[in-house]
Amino acid sequence: MNAPSFVNRQWFYVKRPEGRVGPEHYELRESQLSAALAHNEVIVQAHYFSVDPYMRIQQHQRDTYDVPHPLDIVQQGGVVGRVVASASERFAEGDWVYGYNGWQLYAKCHANELTKLDPAQAPVTTALGVLGMPGRTAWFGLMEAGRPRPGDTLVVSGAAGAVGSLVAQFGKRAGCKVVGIAGGADKCRFLTERLGLDAAVDYKAFADVEGLAAEIQRVSGGVDVYFDNVGGRVTDAVIPLIKRRARIVICGAISQYDGGLDTPDLAPRFLQHMLFQRATIQGILARDFLLRMPEMVAQVAPWVKNGEIVFEETLVDGFEQLPAALGSLFEGRNLGKLLVRA
Repeated sequence: MNAPSFVNRQWFYVKRPEGRVGPEHYELRESQLSAALAHNEVIVQAHYFSVDPYMRIQQHQRDTYDVPHPLDIVQQGGVVGRVVASASERFAEGDWVYGYNGWQLYAKCHANELTKLDPAQAPVTTALGVLGMPGRTAWFGLMEAGRPRPGDTLVVSGAAGAVGSLVAQFGKRAGCKVVGIAGGADKCRFLTERLGLDAAVDYKAFADVEGLAAEIQRVSGGVDVYFDNVGGRVTDAVIPLIKRRARIVICGAISQYDGGLDTPDLAPRFLQHMLFQRATIQGILARDFLLRMPEMVAQVAPWVKNGEIVFEETLVDGFEQLPAALGSLFEGRNLGKLLVRA
């Protein structure tokens, strides 16, 4: 008798983009996934997919902090789902779990590849956001590399995004004056009214770097810690404003990912190398702190449970929307963490 199976749908990455990534760089395929399990295997049905800027970094032709993402494999990424079949004592059908299962509706995993989630403690989507990779990046990036001190002025680029919005709030809790930089008046109001930042600057309101720099200087008075998620002209504006012994944390350079990493466009052009090599400016990656995840969760989870941290999510419905959702990251339409619901 044949084992039952699941109808699986998977997004395969099949063409390397030169500019904006979109559906034309992927192929949707359907197949049967056998429900037969070996000892300690689990099948997970995906419910929420994480969509992150690093995915676009992996699609460039040259080595970054990874080798280029191979073509014709399932797009990788973090997933929250439920167990639908289990041969492991650690997981039962119906359990919520997190895994790096990629863009597919069903995944057969070893139990060691999964983390059980408790919906009573926090919404399960937080495993992809504030209590997941973005939270880890924000917490350790700021606290370990930025070393904030009470009275410091912290400037955060991409401050309305998944990582930046958390960095800004952690900075306030550390006693900093916090200035957020974001694109658009609505996002700036979110930063000051919802997150309680001291000031927000709309970089889209300035036609040149000089005007942007003057406004950042006016509201900040100078920069002790710069947490950079953006690069490009925003960082061109901030760098001359740093104070003596300032700490610059290079977390990302999203302005360059949309086709500019193979041939850097805007500057400072050395910053992407500082990120990839984690040089002393200092570049940081979430993976650098993977084994210290319990430290961050122990600190931040009570704030989440008590409603002391704002964790905005932008939710896109439909598994078919995944490639378009990735491209939308570079249009700045999302507020907080971008997720796709299957």
